[in-house]
Amino acid sequence: MIRLDATAPSFAADFAALVDARRESDADVARDVAAILRAVKDEGDAALRDFTRKFDRHDLDATGWHIAAADCAAAFDALAPDLRAALELAASRIRAYHEKQRPDDLTFTDAAGVRLGARWRAVDAAGVYVPGGRAAYPSTLLMNAIPAKVAGVERLVVVTPTPNGEVNPLVLAAAHLAGADEVWRVGGAQAIAALAWGTERIARVDVVTGPGNAWVAEAKRQVYGVVGIDMVAGPSEIVVIADRANDPEWIAADLLSQAEHDVTTQSILFTDDAAFADHVATAVERQLATLPTGETARIAWEANGAIILVPSLAAACALNDALAPEHVEIATDDPVALFDRLRHAGSAFLGRHTPEAIGDYVAGPNHVLPTGRRARFASGLGVTDFMKRTSFLQLDAAALGKLGPATVALANAEGLPAHAASVALRLAKR
Repeated sequence: MIRLDATAPSFAADFAALVDARRESDADVARDVAAILRAVKDEGDAALRDFTRKFDRHDLDATGWHIAAADCAAAFDALAPDLRAALELAASRIRAYHEKQRPDDLTFTDAAGVRLGARWRAVDAAGVYVPGGRAAYPSTLLMNAIPAKVAGVERLVVVTPTPNGEVNPLVLAAAHLAGADEVWRVGGAQAIAALAWGTERIARVDVVTGPGNAWVAEAKRQVYGVVGIDMVAGPSEIVVIADRANDPEWIAADLLSQAEHDVTTQSILFTDDAAFADHVATAVERQLATLPTGETARIAWEANGAIILVPSLAAACALNDALAPEHVEIATDDPVALFDRLRHAGSAFLGRHTPEAIGDYVAGPNHVLPTGRRARFASGLGVTDFMKRTSFLQLDAAALGKLGPATVALANAEGLPAHAASVALRLAKR
């Protein structure tokens, strides 16, 4: 874990190194992914079968390609009542939050008599990638699938790997609850290729969302333009801005909530109290000793964790913006005062009783968020990621008479005489 003091002479350089540290995979996976994509594009289901046998160690012809809706419903019905109720609560809150994101169509007539506007429509089909195996998260399925359905997507396709042919029943239950139309037992870069170009069994989609490993992320990067994507996500990250009035055990748990995801995750504490910083560091060590995911969390904390002493919590705001983190917690009595100073964060968690984990499951806002400083220019997943906007305009002869001469002048100036003629010919008939 890195300890920094914002008043130290070397702080600027040390903090810049922290900001610029590359935590995303250094493996050169681009060539391998390109080969996988090409194979699926050219060979379709045969390539999916071969890659699934190689990477997930089962034969799709034997275990089954498709998971029926009845099986998803059965998995949901078989859940323990408390877990089923938790999933239902999460789904209802996620749906309610995202329903408020639906954009309204726009239409108006301006002073020149031109009718202008924009019409929003959902894409025809969307694909959601859900990791399998160790990283099988039903919450992620809900966060990706529900906004798509709220947007009005008619065909929602879920792809998920099933290592050794084993299906995660929680993922199936979430697929049922979210209203997935298809569930396929394929994963990896090959699943992204199937969604982008289609195969004999799996019809292509228009948008692909969902997290995955470095190969999945690279596959999404390479198919962008063939399909839309949500984002290229990297390792999770959290910034916590906290004063000494907090319980150190709470803050330590918040930091570890991201560290346990993966060895490349980043957890950073900003505080204005040196003694509190020491207490949190001690609490982290104490919790790591008994945490079931402690092996992963310890590597992440020791390699990428940081505790930074600042002269004031207000000073942490500019430092946060340099990091542009996926998550930021502001654990103070008046978190809004600091939140109003922030410019860049994927999602903010305000107050002492709002741990980031609540946002991962049941709060409502989406937990699919920009990482790797991308919060400077990107937002979390939302309804409009599954929609597109079509602008429109309508002129009558009078309106064309007002706007046409300027159009002709500009078209001629740009050396586009056919553009000019298409307007001038109409003006001549007036």
